[in-house]
Formats: sequence, C-alpha cells, structure tokens
Amino acid sequence: MQHLIDRFIGYVTIDTESDPNSQTTPSTNKQWDLANLLVKELNTIGLQDITIDNKAYIMATLPSNVAHEVPTIGFISHFDTSPDFSGAHIKPQVITNYDGKDIVLNAELNIVLSPSYFKDLLQYKGQTLITTNGTTLLGADDKAGITEIVTAMEYLINHPEIPHGKIRIAFTPDEEIGRGAHHFDVEKFGADWAYTMDGSQVGELEYENFNAASAKITFKGKSVHPGYAKGKMINSMLIANHFINELPKEETPEMTKGYEGFFHIHHLSGSIEETVLELIIRDHNKRKFENRKELIDKITKKINKKFAKQFGEDIAIADIQDQYYNMKEKVLPVKHIVDIAEKAMRTLGIKPLIKPIRGGTDGCQLSYKGLPCPNIFAGGHNFHGKYEYVPVESMQKAVQVIVKIAELTAEKK
Repeated sequence: MQHLIDRFIGYVTIDTESDPNSQTTPSTNKQWDLANLLVKELNTIGLQDITIDNKAYIMATLPSNVAHEVPTIGFISHFDTSPDFSGAHIKPQVITNYDGKDIVLNAELNIVLSPSYFKDLLQYKGQTLITTNGTTLLGADDKAGITEIVTAMEYLINHPEIPHGKIRIAFTPDEEIGRGAHHFDVEKFGADWAYTMDGSQVGELEYENFNAASAKITFKGKSVHPGYAKGKMINSMLIANHFINELPKEETPEMTKGYEGFFHIHHLSGSIEETVLELIIRDHNKRKFENRKELIDKITKKINKKFAKQFGEDIAIADIQDQYYNMKEKVLPVKHIVDIAEKAMRTLGIKPLIKPIRGGTDGCQLSYKGLPCPNIFAGGHNFHGKYEYVPVESMQKAVQVIVKIAELTAEKK
C-alpha cells in the first residue's frame, strides 16, 4: 500500500494545471514536469517502446508473454489537473483507518470534509483516505488513474506467470480543457481497444457520455447618459439577462441527474456596450442535443428581431461549437470490451456500476477517432475542488481490475 501512496503523492505534488486560454499543447509548460518524470519511471519499471512527442503525449508497451494471438489493449489517463481550482502547492493528507467522522482539512480556515454532506465517505470507514489540506484540489483526477496504470504494469512485469497480450499505455495532457485526445495518434498507439482509468468511485464502468457543445453569445448595446437615455440606451447586460430567462429554468446541472441534459452558464461579464455570456450544452440524446442548440439559435434570433429597428444590425451573436459526442454509438458494436471489464470486476468481487457519464473523457473523443474506449473507475471523489479525496483501497482495486482485464483478454478462445 505504501508504494502506491508514495507514487500517487509524488505525482499530485507536481503542479500540472491546464489553461483553457492557451493555444499551445500542452497548454502549460509545467505539465512537462510530470510528463518527463513519467517517462523516466516507465523506463525504470521496464516498459518498452517508450515515446514522448513534442506535445507531451506519452506512450509505452508491455509486450505479450503468450504464444497465441491476443488483441492489443490499451489503458489511458491524463496528467493535467482542472483549472477550476488551484493545483499548485498541493499538500496531501493521509488519513489512516478513517473513523467515519468529520475530517478537518484546514483548522485555520475551518474547512471540514464531512460525511453529513458528502455521504459517500461512509463507504470508506476503516480505510486509508488521501485528502487535500483545504486550499487546493488533490489531482486524483486523473493522477490516480496514472498511478494505477503504472502500478499495474509494474505488477505484471514482476509477475510474468500472469498471462497477457500486448498492452499499450498512454498519458495525455489537457484533458481537463477538452483537448486531451486532439493530438492523440491512434494509429501509432496501435491498440484494438482501450480503457480510460478516469472514473470516480469503485465499480464505475461507463460507455455512455454527454453530447457536448459550448456556446458564446455576445450582446451589443448603446451607452447614453442615464439622465437622457429614454428610447436611446440599450443595456447589453439586461439583454443577456433576458436571454438567460428564456432558457428552461429546471434544466441546469444542479437540477438534473442521470440521462437528463442541461444548459450550464459558467461565465458572464459585461458593460452597457457589450456583454459576453458563455455556457455549455449537454445531453445524452442526440436529437435533444440538437434541439438544445436550436433553442439557443431561436432565442438569439428572437432578440435580434426585437431590436432590429432600434439597433440596425444583429444585437446578439451566438457562436456554438460542438465539443464531443456520445461514445455509446462507437462502443456498442464492440460491446464485448465492456463485458470483459465487467467480468474482471465481478471476478474480483467488485459490483459494477454501469451508468452514463455526466461529462466526457478522452475516451469519448478517442472512440470517434477509431479507438473504442470505455471508462473505468480510478477511485476519487469530489473532483475539481478542495473536498477531493481518494481511498487508497479503491486505487488498489483499480490496479487489480487492470491486471484482470489483461489476463481475461489473453484467455484462449
């Protein structure tokens, strides 16, 4: 267990926060710090064909140890952390034999990780938890996944009696800003299918995700002295507010679950002359997804029609960009790859939690690039914030699942 803890802490204490405003890949130079460390570690444990390209994509091979033909499988995780919360100066705390009570993350700031609010904590009573110190995120998303893949490969190398085919692993930058698969060379990777180790609690097995788009709506206005503004001023902030009120009130992240889609406004800034509204659009159902985009367009046109005479040109400009699509369409034709993962979990006494992802992973984009790629639990909870934590026992189980998938795939048919 300590080896796993030390490896994980070694990864998370390296700041790899990505930057959505950067145009480079990786989006931040500091991601290279962990990328270069990983290359050295992969060499140390004895993997082969280790490569890192000029965009920090890492690939490596564990050769087959069986004589018969076996599909080449892959395991993938990302090493960047979310820009939603600070990933600098992370100081993990190790809580042994968790007693099921409140965990004081930071006494000075009165930050407490409590099972009264985060009820999942009670599943891990008696286990070892790794938490933040209340001032940063932890980075279990997805450095837990990297820890598990490296540890599983090391275990297979040290236990050659376990049969397995050729295994490819890859670590990517910039997943948290939606670019993790953009420069992923599927042909070079050379796997028949792969699994991202990027889920949450033990047992998660996911092959459905949101269809996703972003929308940026710019509202124009006219600034006039407020004392003489009647019939002349156009306040772009009020128009933006009107746009927001036209969206379905109960179709927001905090009001939806399961297969329910949403509109999520995440940024609003403006003045009288110009206001910019940014939101994301999510839905598992492709038709509903298209309808949501059409609603944005419909509201925009309605506003433009209302102000056409007064403003003289379009007063609202919408820019909608598709981000990724539901991987289900690409995975269902090769559903056996999900069945193998499910069998691996059941063999290990882990109850599979097969459910749709309310988000996206590298796997959804990779599936559309020709690499079917379901998602498996990495063990962490409360990602992207100061309450993030991961049970060490969950990471151990993820390592076991990787090893078992490799073993099951190598079985003679």
